[in-house]
Amino acid sequence: MSSRDDQARPQGIGPGGLRRPSLTRPRLPAGIPGDAGRLVGRVRGERPPAPIRPAEPPLGERLAAAREHKGVDLARAERDTKIRMRYLAALERGDYRDLPGAVYTKGFLRNYAQYLGLDPDDVLRQWRRERGETEVEPIVVVPRGLDAPRPTLTIGRGTVFAVLLAAGVLLFVGYLGVQLFRFSQPPSIAVTDPLNAVIDVDPSATAYTLRGTTTAGATVSIETPGRETVRVAAGPDGRWSAQVELVRGRNQFDVTATDADTGKTSPTPATVYITVPFGAATAPIVSLDSPADGATFENGAIPVSGLAKGAETVTVSAAYLGPAAGAPASAKNATPPPAPKPTTVEVAADGTFAAPVELTTGRWTLTITARSPQGQSTTLTRTVTVAFTGVSVIVKLEGAKARITAWVDGKADPRTGASGKVIADGKSLSFAGSKTVEVRSSDPSVTYVTVNGRDLGVMSDSTQTQSWIYAPKGDPKRSKRE
Repeated sequence: MSSRDDQARPQGIGPGGLRRPSLTRPRLPAGIPGDAGRLVGRVRGERPPAPIRPAEPPLGERLAAAREHKGVDLARAERDTKIRMRYLAALERGDYRDLPGAVYTKGFLRNYAQYLGLDPDDVLRQWRRERGETEVEPIVVVPRGLDAPRPTLTIGRGTVFAVLLAAGVLLFVGYLGVQLFRFSQPPSIAVTDPLNAVIDVDPSATAYTLRGTTTAGATVSIETPGRETVRVAAGPDGRWSAQVELVRGRNQFDVTATDADTGKTSPTPATVYITVPFGAATAPIVSLDSPADGATFENGAIPVSGLAKGAETVTVSAAYLGPAAGAPASAKNATPPPAPKPTTVEVAADGTFAAPVELTTGRWTLTITARSPQGQSTTLTRTVTVAFTGVSVIVKLEGAKARITAWVDGKADPRTGASGKVIADGKSLSFAGSKTVEVRSSDPSVTYVTVNGRDLGVMSDSTQTQSWIYAPKGDPKRSKRE
């Protein structure tokens, strides 16, 4: 087909009458708004406009706000991040000229952002934007990296006060428990010397030092029958020692402890027996405390007591010498009163003895004989005088009880009263007056009477209530009181 034919065809019509495709961009009708316009732009290949970023605070303010939100100051941040405080302050001011360089600044920003809980990459991007950088530079981290700081324990005043208060309460409770236990327990007592509770010592020994342990500061008491109690104080370590006297034979020591604070005493004493053997058979050593030689008594109860070392028994006997001085002439020709039966008593472990003797009016010789287990004996004598002044009456019940009433010199004795007092079988009462003693018994047949040392036997054989009057001289007389 010639070019003439082409010129004759309408524009846009190809050979054969077919329409050619248009190579020009179709135009959109004017006034297509919104998403349709943007969609058309994408179809045309146009680049959409960049989104508008919301306004963000400067990087320095952002860092400062994150630090304040974390609740730390610059000094604390410097200690945790190992970045100097002046560099941190420059970062928060946005004054990057005070920083050593871009490389170190980026390292500081990355570590500080990580410490404050911010995204390190986002912080770096904002820093670049504020600097006006467009190309992405490789991130250089300072040689010494910083891991996320470990959570630190912050101890406030309240915590310290609570800990101190709890410690004080525990100490007080412990102290209180110790004191309660101490006050509830009696002190302990132990003897460490001698090691054994029963020992023998040399026959020549006269003393021994006891040692032991107890509660610190306690008072240790050592008791021995017939002797004074020995008391010593334990030291701060609870140790104590005390010297005790020894006598021939067996010596018994009962050791107890008393707590000075609580007043409690050890319930069971520690008992020690120390025996001093007798040497060759020797006679006992006797000393008398009573009576004194030549003593005069106003009643017939003569106390005989003393110390008999090395003796097992002591026997006291009496012999009548004659009437007392000043007695009437008729008394010199009177029949001598019968001597009382000898009295024998055992000597106590500490060597002491007591043997009272009943004597009538007159002068008497007392013979005191001490015998050792080996049969050796020692004898002492004492001369005594019994000179009754007034009247002394001893009433004793044997076989049954009875109601006893007594009037001394016409007045009711306060021990019996005017209505009398029931005296048990085997018991006795004594009355002394200057003129008379009147006694009433509900059963005279069991009432035995001794007047001025003279045994009168039963009051009477009657079992009915009777009253009798006793005077220094003469026989008893029936009273009208019944």
